Amino acid sequence: MLTDSKAFSGFSVNDISKAKEFYGKILGLKIYDDTQMPGILHLEITGGNAIVIYPKPNHVPATFTILNFPVKDVEQTVDELTARGVKFIVYNEENFKTNEKGIFTAGGPVIAWFSDPAGNILSIIEEKS
Repeated sequence: MLTDSKAFSGFSVNDISKAKEFYGKILGLKIYDDTQMPGILHLEITGGNAIVIYPKPNHVPATFTILNFPVKDVEQTVDELTARGVKFIVYNEENFKTNEKGIFTAGGPVIAWFSDPAGNILSIIEEKS
C-alpha cells in the first residue's frame, strides 16, 4: 500500500528565521523556502527526501533525537561546530556520561548531542570505517 510512497519527515520550531540561520549557516546544510507554503522550510539531506521544518506557536522541543548526522570524526566535528557557536550537551548521569566536550565514548558508537535554537535534539555519530 505505501511501498512506493516517498515518505518524508518533519519537525516543528518556534522561530523559522532562527531555524533557517542555524541549519543553513551554522550547520552548513542546504535549506530552502517552500514556494507553495510560505513560512515552511525544506532541509535537504544527502541520499534522501527533504525534511520539512515548520513553525508552531506552541512548539515543545522533542525529548528525543530528531536528526542524526553520520560523520567520519566526531571529535573534529564537535570542535568545528563548537567554533561556530554550537553548544554540545554534557551528560553526567550515573549510568550515562559524556566527556567535557559532550562526546559519548563509553560503548557503542561515538556520538555527541546538541540542540537547535528551538530545543530539538540533534546528534553527530561516528560512521564505522
